[in-house]
Amino acid sequence: MVSVDTLIVSLDVGTSSVRTLLYDARGTGVNGFGEHVAYTFTATPDGGVEIDPEKLFSLSVQCLTTLHEQMRARGLKPAAVGFSAFWHSFFGVDADARPTTPFIHLFDTRSEPQAEQLARTLDARAVHQRTGCRFHPSYWPAKLLWLHDNAGDGFARTKLWLSFGEFLYLRLFGRPGLSTSMVSGTGIWNLRQGRYDDEVLSALPIRRDQLVAEDSIDQPGTALQGEWKSKWPLFDGIPWYPALGDGACNNVGSGCVSPDTFAIMVGTSGAMRAVTGAAEVSIPDGLWCYRVDSTRYIPGGALSNGGEVYAWMKRHLALPDETEAEAELERREPGQHGLTVLPFFAGERSPWWRADLRGTIHGLNLATTSLDILQASLEAVALNFARILELLRGSVGLPKRIIGSGGAMTHSRAWTQMMADALGRPVLSSCEAEASSRGAALLALERLGVMKIEDAPVRTGAVFQPKPERHAAWAAMLDAQSKLIARLYPDT
Repeated sequence: MVSVDTLIVSLDVGTSSVRTLLYDARGTGVNGFGEHVAYTFTATPDGGVEIDPEKLFSLSVQCLTTLHEQMRARGLKPAAVGFSAFWHSFFGVDADARPTTPFIHLFDTRSEPQAEQLARTLDARAVHQRTGCRFHPSYWPAKLLWLHDNAGDGFARTKLWLSFGEFLYLRLFGRPGLSTSMVSGTGIWNLRQGRYDDEVLSALPIRRDQLVAEDSIDQPGTALQGEWKSKWPLFDGIPWYPALGDGACNNVGSGCVSPDTFAIMVGTSGAMRAVTGAAEVSIPDGLWCYRVDSTRYIPGGALSNGGEVYAWMKRHLALPDETEAEAELERREPGQHGLTVLPFFAGERSPWWRADLRGTIHGLNLATTSLDILQASLEAVALNFARILELLRGSVGLPKRIIGSGGAMTHSRAWTQMMADALGRPVLSSCEAEASSRGAALLALERLGVMKIEDAPVRTGAVFQPKPERHAAWAAMLDAQSKLIARLYPDT
C-alpha cells in the first residue's frame, strides 16, 4: 500500500542516464514507480565531449511522463518535484530557447589552453578562494573562452548561458530555474558573497544579462506552461525545485550530511566530499568547494580516474575471472607486487589539476602478473583518495566514518578494504542504490518543511575496518608514488 502523504517525484539526470523515481515522506523509494533510460555522449579525438541537449530533454520528458501515468493509474499526486543533475556542463540558447552552441560535458579538455590563459591573466589563487573552482577545463570560464573562439555565430546569437537543469525549466516554465548548488559549480560564482564574481566575469566575453538573474535563484517553478500543463496535470501547481548538483545530492542521499561522515563515490570517476554548515570554509589548493544550498558548503576533491581504471584493466589484461580475481586480491598484502602506478589514464583533477598527467607503471619484471598490475592500480587510486582526505583534514577535520557508494567500489570488497586501509578510517557500504535521486527528494522534503536532511534514516551495509598492521606498507607506497610523480612531473 502506497502512503499518499507527501510523495516526492525525483528526476535524476546523470552523465550516462536519466531516471525518475518516487519517494515517500521518509525519503524511502516507492517500488513500482519511475523509469530509467541510458544515453551516450559524443567524444572527439581532440578531447571534445559533447551531449545532445534535445535528446536529453526528450529522455527527461519520457521518464517524467512514465512516472506521471503510473501515479495517475494509482490515484496519487506528488507534493513536489526534486531534481538532481550533473554539475559543470553548459551551453548557450537563443531567444526561442534553442541551443546555439555545443553542450559541453565536464570531461571535455579542449579548453586547457584557455584555462592556462586565465591563470596567467587573473590571480588564480584568489579566484579559487572566492569561487571554490580552479582554472581548469572542467569549469565554465575556460569553456566560455573556447566557445568564443570555436562556436562561430552561435556564440553571438546566444541569449542565455545555461546548464541542463535551467534549460529544462526554461522549456517547462518559460523561465530558467537555477539553484545555489548548481551555480556554485560553475567557476563564476562568489561562494561567500552569494553572487556572480565580478573579476571573473570581466575576463570573459559574456554579459551579466546572459546569466540567470541572481534574485531568482532557488525559486521553484509551479505553473507549467503550454502543453506541459495538459500533459502532466498531476505535476502542475506543485513546486519544482531547481536542479541541484549531483554530488551534493549523492552526499545527502547516502547520509553524509555532517563533517563526521564523509562520502566517497567511485563510479567511472571518483570523488570524496564533506558537507558542513560552517559559516566559513578554508579551501586547500588541491580541492574544490561548492554549495549544497545557501547554508551548507560541500568541499571535496574529484578524481578523473576512478572506476574506469578497473574497467580498463578488465578490458585489456588477461585477468582471472572476476570471482577468482576478487578472492586473490582479498588474500594479498598491500604492495607485495613491488610496482608503483600512476593511474592517470585521463589526466587528473584533485589534487594536481593537470590534464597532461599520464598513466605509468614502474617496476615491471618477468615475474609480474596481470593481477599484480591490477592490485597496484587499485591501490594507486586509493592512495589518491588518501591525498584528498589529508587536504580535507585541514579544511573540515577528519571524519569518524566514510560511506562508500558507486558501483565500481561497492561491487569489489577487495577495493573497499584497500580504501579503508589507505584512508585509515572505517568505510561503510551504502545501501542507497540511487543516492543522488534520494538526495534530491530529501532536500525537497526539507524545503517543504517535512523533515531535516540530518534526520533522514541512513541505510548502510558492510563495515570495512582499517587494518593498523598495514599502515607502514601504505605509507611506503604513498612515498614511492609521490617520488615517481616528482621525477616525471617535477613542476607539480
